[in-house]
Amino acid sequence: MHVFDTAEARLLRAVERHVSVRRRIWQSVRALGALSLLAVGAVHLQQYLALFSVIPTIGTLFLLNFAGATAIGLGLLAPIERLLGRFGGAALALLTAGGIGLAATAFVFLLISERTPLFGFMEPGYDPTAIMASRVAELVAVFLLGSFFLVRFVVRAAVGRW
Repeated sequence: MHVFDTAEARLLRAVERHVSVRRRIWQSVRALGALSLLAVGAVHLQQYLALFSVIPTIGTLFLLNFAGATAIGLGLLAPIERLLGRFGGAALALLTAGGIGLAATAFVFLLISERTPLFGFMEPGYDPTAIMASRVAELVAVFLLGSFFLVRFVVRAAVGRW
């Protein structure tokens, strides 16, 4: 037994391991939320290229959704806290909230467009696979990024930095 291998030292190491695992879990939640947001953008780009590029307003919204989801998703994957120093936490909060808002809005607009015209367009259901992929990616993004946001900015738990 080492001189420093006391019960207190073992307890301290166990607590450090627990905190480290918890930080890795929340970093993974952030990364998976960002990836699901990138999937939202990818579905919208695919649908824009396949069907919606010729539809006024809706086509533009699909392209903007792709651009926004890509920018926010890449921002969430970047080590934004380290890159921006003291403004990193605020930037991360804005990116996370923006990702939640983008995914939730896309989900709601899809629901509306399936039931009533939206900007003069009603979803005909031509591509049920893409519609399901979009729904799943949007809900996963909202859930993961919402969980990360609550833990990081409401509960203010230590979730680690990139």
